[in-house]
Amino acid sequence: MGYLLYVAVGGLVGSVLRYLVNLAVMRVGALGGFPVATACVNILGCMAIGVASHLAANGGIPSPAARTFIFAGLLGGFTTFSAFANETGILFSDSAPSLGLLNILVNVGGGLSAVWIGRALASIFFG
Repeated sequence: MGYLLYVAVGGLVGSVLRYLVNLAVMRVGALGGFPVATACVNILGCMAIGVASHLAANGGIPSPAARTFIFAGLLGGFTTFSAFANETGILFSDSAPSLGLLNILVNVGGGLSAVWIGRALASIFFG
């Protein structure tokens, strides 16, 4: 039961953070119908999981409870594959296939790159 609490609390925190990022991005404005807010949280979350996975692999996050809180809870609540998939589908159905393809490239390519960058930064700063 204890690990479910870690996931629940982490998910709560991650979801609230995602909502706050969405609000901040919406204040800046949209880019011609491109779902910027979702791309931002997914790429930030990918960078964070890159840092966290490097730390976990090198003993920097030794506790299974802390790993559960961070990976399943916090980052699981912060990032959003379902919103990405839905927004991409909407772009394609709204006759904006170029934006749909761009969204796939930004989220998948940007996310993979962000994981790599996060791991590299963690390696530089934390060894």
